[in-house]
Amino acid sequence: MTPIHVIGGGLAGSEAAWQIAERGIPVVLHEMRPVRGTDAHKTDGLAELVCSNSFRSDDSEQNAVGLLHHELRHAGSLIMRCGDAHQVPAGSALAVDRDGFSDAVTKALEDHPLVTIERGEIAGLPPADWDSVIVATGPLTSPALSQAVLEKSGEDALAFFDAIAPIVHFDSVDLSKAWFQSRYDKVGPGGTGKDYLNCPMDKDQYEAFIDALLAGEKTDFKEWEENTPYFDGCLPIEIMAARGRETLRHGPMKPMGLTNAHNPDMKAYAVVQLRQDNALGTLYNMVGFQTKLKYGSQAEIFRMIPGLENAQFARLGGLHRNTFLNSPRVLDGTLRLKADPRLRFAGQITGCEGYVESASVGCMTGIFAALERLGRPITIPPETTAMGALIGHITGGHIARDDEGPRSFQPMNVNFGLFPPVEAPKTGPDGKRLKGKEKTKAKKSAMTQRAKADFETWFVALER
Repeated sequence: MTPIHVIGGGLAGSEAAWQIAERGIPVVLHEMRPVRGTDAHKTDGLAELVCSNSFRSDDSEQNAVGLLHHELRHAGSLIMRCGDAHQVPAGSALAVDRDGFSDAVTKALEDHPLVTIERGEIAGLPPADWDSVIVATGPLTSPALSQAVLEKSGEDALAFFDAIAPIVHFDSVDLSKAWFQSRYDKVGPGGTGKDYLNCPMDKDQYEAFIDALLAGEKTDFKEWEENTPYFDGCLPIEIMAARGRETLRHGPMKPMGLTNAHNPDMKAYAVVQLRQDNALGTLYNMVGFQTKLKYGSQAEIFRMIPGLENAQFARLGGLHRNTFLNSPRVLDGTLRLKADPRLRFAGQITGCEGYVESASVGCMTGIFAALERLGRPITIPPETTAMGALIGHITGGHIARDDEGPRSFQPMNVNFGLFPPVEAPKTGPDGKRLKGKEKTKAKKSAMTQRAKADFETWFVALER
């Protein structure tokens, strides 16, 4: 049988290769290290963990990443098997001995009779006779391959400062202070004239907010990030504030064209706008709020905004060098490049973040490529599952922009905001109405129980 080629020996590529080989199909795994190194990696081991050694929460009842752990284990994941075998104490999280973990992944793939590991860079597009290829080259994809993919897909530059605005769970916004309205009630394509959530500030609140932005602790760039340009001219909000105290209220926080639905006679001094970020309407991003502030400072400062005092963040803002595709535009539902369907993409280059997320996308692409090679129909995990929610975000869960600003699609960790809403119990076992934390726990339990049942049904049908 003709082999499937996997480019990149990180978590996504290693998992993809394993899933293919376990289905009886030969696979060639290409890893450029040590022939060509990167600025982040230190060894030539497969699945090297270059940052943290944590796979984050292992709680599959109350945490979306823990649910992803559960699904990966159910799918026979190599990454989870080796992670479990090399676990180190970390409370409720799954943390691993990074060297033991990488060694175990490397040995398992080296020992598999259907896996061939080839060391060396794939410069440019893969050879034409490779009819099925998974590209899992991560955020530090080699320049030659990046350029080839750009030319094939026709997208804008991939290597840039990835300016990410914070994303808030809609149900944590105080709607007694925030209101829905588009500026000047403008109705855009697909809009209603009430497409933004607006959070008003008076002059004192604005001045205190600016002071906090300027004083907040900032993240430094890594040495190899220093000469990478900003994407689309996106400046961090604290840099805009430093250019003058009024800059923000004449930029992303301008109050013009907005009337406070809760107090129509009171003109806001500044307004923070949030825009729907996913098709489900469960997540909203803070417009123009890309930032270099450290995470702790962000949460504290952004909760100064009226209406966001109790905001829960699906992700906080950031600014770092990254390489990822505009996946909703260039990939199909099974992660194939529309312009060249023999190429699939996996891991961080698709627009997911996190070790476990990368492994799960590798798992899915490996399964999809194997089914395709075997001539069997490809089915995608239901959107109610963690894997399905993640692939939904990557291939179309974002909101398309109707202006010329930066694209809305941004990398994200798995979180419950990516899942469809669920009917959760309103009362506890004692018959009393659930409130606060108990209500939130019940909602998360309902989501995870639904996900586990739906994943089981999908995977059983897949393996028949």
